[in-house]
Parts: sequence; C-alpha cells; structure tokens
Amino acid sequence: MPIHINLLAEAQIAEDLRRRDPVKRAIFIGALLVVLSLVVSSSFQLGVVYAKNDLSQYNQEIDGLTNAFQDVQDSQKQISEARDRLAALQQLSNARFLQGNFLNALQQLNLDGVELARFRVDQNYFSVPAVANKSSNGHLVLGHSATSTEKIVISLDVRDVSANPGEQVNKFKQAMAGQPYFKDLLSKTNGVQLTSPPSPETGPNGRPCVLFTLECDLPEQTR
Repeated sequence: MPIHINLLAEAQIAEDLRRRDPVKRAIFIGALLVVLSLVVSSSFQLGVVYAKNDLSQYNQEIDGLTNAFQDVQDSQKQISEARDRLAALQQLSNARFLQGNFLNALQQLNLDGVELARFRVDQNYFSVPAVANKSSNGHLVLGHSATSTEKIVISLDVRDVSANPGEQVNKFKQAMAGQPYFKDLLSKTNGVQLTSPPSPETGPNGRPCVLFTLECDLPEQTR
C-alpha cells in the first residue's frame, strides 16, 4: 500500500490557524457591530427628524385650535356682557320714573285754590365698584358685583290762593299722600313732607296767597 506524504501539511495548518485567529474575528465582528450601530443610529436620527416634523405640525394645529377656542370664549364673553347690559336696560326701563305719569296723577287731586308753581326732580346715582373674592387669614371673604343706587327726590312749590290762604296746605299734603298712585310710588315713611313753613306773599294777580314746598321721597333702587 503506498504511503502519501503531504509536504504542505505544516503550511496548511499555519494558514488555517491564521484564518481562525480570534483577534481578526473580533475585529470583523466589531466592525460589523459598528456598521449596524451606524445604521440603527441613522434610522433613529431619521425617525427623530420625522417626529420633529410631525410635532411641529401638531403644535401648529394645536395653536390654531387654541386661537379658535380663545376667539369663541371672547365672543361668548361679549355676548354674555351684551345680554347683561340688555337685561339691566330692560330692568331700568321697566322701573324708571315717568314724570308724565307723576304730573297726570298730580292734576287729578283737584283741590280748589291750589296752584303748582314749580316742579323739580333730582335724580342721583351712586355707583359701587365690584369687589373680587379674597382670602384673609385663611378665610374666604366674598366680594360683590358692581351696583348702582338710584335716589329720586321731587320738590313741588305750591301756592294756596284760596279764600283763606294757608288752609289748603295740610289738605293738599294729605290728599297727595292718600292718592293711590303716590301711595305706590313714594316711600312708606314720610313719603310727602312739608320742607318749610308756608310763607305768605302776593300772587301774580295781586291777591294774597301762601307759598309752600312739598318734598316727595321715592324709595332708593339698587341695581
């Protein structure tokens, strides 16, 4: 049987060992990992870019919706304020003092020898600004909304030109206080007052008369 001798066996073994060198294998694996890391990092960077673009679009949409919501809130606030003003004007219109009605009721008293010399209406309004709720020593102190108080005082300068000047003063005052319109309109206490003693004088026709002043007080209205 022939014997085969491989003279290159030693060289082949050395080449095989060279190919199987762990350092080279580690370098190859490391390079492969670096490449994979770069690929993954690039994909992450690309994903971040896309995410930033999406975020920018979402933020723009949110800003648009926020502005639209704010516009709606502002419009609702304006509508609410307009409704409050309209309701206040309606309330004021329903409760306002009408001078024509007052004079019409006054002429229905029909006392002989009594003449109206002057009619004056003083209407004053006192405003109180709104106060917000606040905290004091750990306790809530409630505020209040703005209010306006109306104060109306009517002055009547009246002449008693009857045959006996002066005797109609109290009669006119009592008749006015007892008339249904004035009972509903004026204050329940001292609604009609004689502000000063009657003063004798000479009337426009040269006849003696008595001039007196009545003050009519209306209840204060706070709105």
